[in-house]
Amino acid sequence: MTDYEPIDCEIYSRYEVAILHGSRLRLSWRDADGQTHIEVLRPRDLRTRAHAEFLVAEGADGTPLELRLDYITRMEEI
Repeated sequence: MTDYEPIDCEIYSRYEVAILHGSRLRLSWRDADGQTHIEVLRPRDLRTRAHAEFLVAEGADGTPLELRLDYITRMEEI
């Protein structure tokens, strides 16, 4: 098992809509080391792995990212 904390279904749906529309999101998240990041990303997909959910996204420079959903602390559609 994992320490993953499921996110609210409404928030998950907002990620799905952003992916479908090709929207950009300003996200704040903490990484596995506890460091906080704030960046504008383009969400591409949602995945489940090892009993945790992840957002697959691209950074502004095209860098691929995979963020665990319960590590995202803020989402703003832009």
